[in-house]
Parts: sequence; structure tokens; C-alpha cells
Amino acid sequence: MSSSLVESPRTFGDMMRMPVRFYKTIGEDIYAHRSTNELTSLLLKIYLYAGFINFNLLVCGELVFFYKSIQDFETVRLAIAVAPCIGFSLVADFKQLTMAVYKKTLIQLLDELEEIHPKTLLAQRAYKMADFERTMKRVISIFTFLCLAYTTTFTLYPAVKATVKYNFLGYETFDRNFGFLIWFPYDATSRNWVYWITYWDIAHGAYLAGIAFLCADLLLVVVITQLCMHFSYISTRLEAHPCDPDQDEENLTFLCSMIKYHDKCLTLCEHVNNMYSFSLLLNFLMASMQICFIAFQVTESTIEVILIYCIFLMTSMVQVFLVCYYGDALIAASVRVGDAAYNQNWFQCSKRYCIMLKLMIMRSQKPAMIRPPTFPPISLVTYMKVISMSYQFFALLKTTYYRN
Repeated sequence: MSSSLVESPRTFGDMMRMPVRFYKTIGEDIYAHRSTNELTSLLLKIYLYAGFINFNLLVCGELVFFYKSIQDFETVRLAIAVAPCIGFSLVADFKQLTMAVYKKTLIQLLDELEEIHPKTLLAQRAYKMADFERTMKRVISIFTFLCLAYTTTFTLYPAVKATVKYNFLGYETFDRNFGFLIWFPYDATSRNWVYWITYWDIAHGAYLAGIAFLCADLLLVVVITQLCMHFSYISTRLEAHPCDPDQDEENLTFLCSMIKYHDKCLTLCEHVNNMYSFSLLLNFLMASMQICFIAFQVTESTIEVILIYCIFLMTSMVQVFLVCYYGDALIAASVRVGDAAYNQNWFQCSKRYCIMLKLMIMRSQKPAMIRPPTFPPISLVTYMKVISMSYQFFALLKTTYYRN
């Protein structure tokens, strides 16, 4: 039996699988409104809130550590080391807060995308869905690996290092260190049981931060992939339409359906912009400082610290590039609709058809985009601006540090 006979259409849920599953591991259920098990939904909510309370207490500990470190020039290096982790934590916190504030908008957005998702295998081939999904999965896999590698390395490295030294290299004491620089109101290393409870508490907080940071971007990737697919389909249909002058009624019916479809996609893009614009502004500002502080650590530390922070540096740069790449793809896909409309044989059609087509072209000249306040629309140009800001901060930090 050939593979085409057993091939089944991909559902919208299949494309959403990664962010939905990862979100559930920290207690966030995107589709909680569809759940029929109220007890499970309640337990997940309690787990989510308890996790974020614990996480924010740890963030407060990092902030206290940072404040104490900058009081003396001898410990400023420690402040620089903890600064990128604080930035990462605050961005993760704000992304989760954004998801909570715009939960209704998110649900509406996902429901409407699911409604217009091509349902049959034939339709999905017409949409070239396999190509879009293949690229999306590769991007998601790379970014997920980097993000979890960062949190896992920072979390587990001290325990693994101490275990190897104690059990295999003959060291007499087990070094009770943590992967993150946090102030505690108690002695977290005084007793073995206190140390391990604190250690795994930090590990859970780091995992929660990583997932909250990761999944907001995975959602954005899935949604923009879907929107680009729809814009591409509209462009293909417009270019392929024969525009037979003897079938004016059919031409008008076709164009009306395309205009409604195009308007629907643009409305969904506005939902995405409303949800993500402010959080991405904070994300880019923090990323600029994170990359700066991480680069400083890489140039001024030991080999083992450099290796750990290099993973963090790659994660930060890839995350910014990922968002900018998909923002650029959204702009390009929406602009192409106008080009496709102009490429029709419209000069053979009725005046009414030409006027409607002209309005569609004019609307497409204002592309769909994500517009952070006071920042240019998100595109690859934005990525260059973030990297430029990071270098400027880095040069200033190096100059200030060595001058003192």
C-alpha cells in the first residue's frame, strides 16, 4: 500500500502540540476552557500559581544579591554575573503575565485560526502546509533545545561537578553550591537536607522560567506560521485566478471571498500585535542588556564559566533572531498579497471588479506586523538594532569597569 493512501490530514492541534504540552508541565492549560475535568483544571491552576510564587521569591533573592553586590567594587563582577539571569527571569515573568492578561484574546485567536485551518488533505496540499510545518518544526526544535540547555546547564552543573569531585576525584567535602546567585534569608548550605531542598526548589524555578520564556515564543512561531500560510494561499489563489471577462459575476464572487478572507487574516494579525507588542519591547530591551552582560562574562571568566555562558549567549541571540525572522516573514507574506492581486489580468475585468481589487491592493500596502511601542516594526532590521544596542552597552560597561 502506498504511503499516500495512509496519509492523514494534520489538525491545528498537531501544530500546537509542542507549546501546549510544555505549558502543561508548569500548570498552564491553554485549552482549559474546553476541559471537562474540573478537578484537573483546578489542580493545574494551583500548581501554576504555587510555581510562580516560588519563582518570584527566587527572583527577589536575585535582586537582593545584585543590590548587595554593587555596593562594593570588589563584588561588582558578581552583580554582572547575576544580571543576565535577572533579565531572563523578568522577561519570563512578563511573558506569562501577558498570557494571563490577554487570555481571552489568545483563546479567540486560537479558536479562529482553528476554524480557518484547512481540514482535508487536498486542501492542506493546496495551502502547502507541509512545507510551512517542516520549517516551523525545525525552528521550534532548535530553540527548545537551546532554551532548555541553558536552564539545565545552569541548574545541574554545580551538583554534577561536586558529585564527580567527591565520588571520583577523592575530594573530602561535597561543595554545596548553586547554579544561580541568589540571596537567602537563611544559610542554604549549612545542612545537607536544607541544601538539597533549596537546590531542587531553584531547579523547579529555573525550569518554570525556561518554559514560560520558551512557550510564549513557540506560540508566536505557530501563530505566525499559520498566518503566513494563509497569506500565501490568498496570493496563490489571486495569481491563479483566470479573470474571464465573460464571467463577471463569478469574478466578483471570488474576489469578495478573497477580500473577506484577507480581512480575517489581518484582524488576527492585530490580535497578535495587541498581545505581543509590549512584551516584545521589554524582551528586546532586556535582551540587549543580557547579551552585553553575558559577553562581558565570556571575555573575563574561566573556561568552564565561558562554556556555560556561551549557551546562554546563543539562546539570547537565537531568541531575538527567531522573533525578528518571523516578524519579517509576516510582513513579506502580507505584502505579497498586493503584488499577487496586481499580477492578475484585471484589465480584462469590469470596472467594479477593478475598483474592488484596487482597494485590496491599497490595504495590503499597509502590511501586517508586530509594532512594539517606540520601536520599529519587528523585522530583521530590528535584530540588527538589538545587536547594535548590545555592543554599545558592552563597550560602555568595559570602559566603565576598567576605568575604576
